[in-house]
Amino acid sequence: MVESNDQTAPEGRGLWETIASEAERESPLWGAALRSDAEREPLAVFSPLGAPELSLGLETIYEGYLLHYGRPRLFAPADRDAAVLLGDYLYAHGLVRVARLGRVAVVSDLAELISLCSQLRAERSPGDGAAWAATVALVGSGDARLETARASLREGRDPGPLARLAEAVAGVEPVARALALHRERVE
Repeated sequence: MVESNDQTAPEGRGLWETIASEAERESPLWGAALRSDAEREPLAVFSPLGAPELSLGLETIYEGYLLHYGRPRLFAPADRDAAVLLGDYLYAHGLVRVARLGRVAVVSDLAELISLCSQLRAERSPGDGAAWAATVALVGSGDARLETARASLREGRDPGPLARLAEAVAGVEPVARALALHRERVE
């Protein structure tokens, strides 16, 4: 299948090929969960809002999120248990990949994102898309507005500040596109 964007992995292979092949090498269980090439939906959702060097790590983490809460693009595990385990593996693998860049603030922001979205999902509260968009747009920047906007969501269940912050940093149209793609995968 032709990739839907020009992003490539550091090793020179396509972003999606890298995520799939590394998971397949890690475990035969993950290899068995891979969709066929024709069934894969390799479309970047939030990584276009952030730094290009983070794309592989961000999309790996997001695929893990989709295994937990939505419709993954590359994998179709046999059952819910396998989906949760594979999602956990992809979370960890994506964080390790980002950590290799040596930017602790990026790893911290992404860990906070995973935690916040898990809380929202457990409470059946909206706002995970806005959290993803703002975090990716500002990841590792140390911008205090991100934590303030996260607090509005965490404590007041208001995703508006995160959405507006993402739009201010990444642009209205790119954020709208990312949020629309996200809704298609999680609703």
